[in-house]
Amino acid sequence: MSRGRLARIWLLPLLLAVPATAAQAIDLPTRKPGLWELKMQGSGSAGEGVAMQHCTDETTDKKMTAAVQPMATDACSKPAIQKTATGYVNDTVCKIAGMTTTSHAEITGDFNSAYTVKVTSHNENPLPGVPKETATTLQAKWLGPCKDGQKPGDIVMPGGIKMNVSDMDKLKGLLPKSK
Repeated sequence: MSRGRLARIWLLPLLLAVPATAAQAIDLPTRKPGLWELKMQGSGSAGEGVAMQHCTDETTDKKMTAAVQPMATDACSKPAIQKTATGYVNDTVCKIAGMTTTSHAEITGDFNSAYTVKVTSHNENPLPGVPKETATTLQAKWLGPCKDGQKPGDIVMPGGIKMNVSDMDKLKGLLPKSK
């Protein structure tokens, strides 16, 4: 698995799960502490048919938000999360490495047992291997307490690759640089 694909697989669910930015008045609730299963399906190249598990707690969710915020704030000119009758909607326009992505995300669920994030995106000047149009669905389900030996922030990715959200700064270096 290439380093770029690994970074996209790891970061995409985090970006989908934590779309709030510092400029937004509405923050998503933190997820129930414990082990969450994240399944991603869609037409996009990153993470298609991917499942992973994430051990989390309130502190870890807040750290993830804090880690994602600078990337979203630097790359995105139009973050706009709004509360709806059924959950949340988030519209963004982001520029990374010369590619402009306009996304619409609908977030539903209770963050205690399950939630779903449906994202449609249009990419202008897509990077090699990135389609112009994508539709991705992230389904998250609470499985129970974290497994023995796991600590908050631990993520088990496809192929049994394990890492911790504290490694996010290392993964930022794998992403294409903005121009």
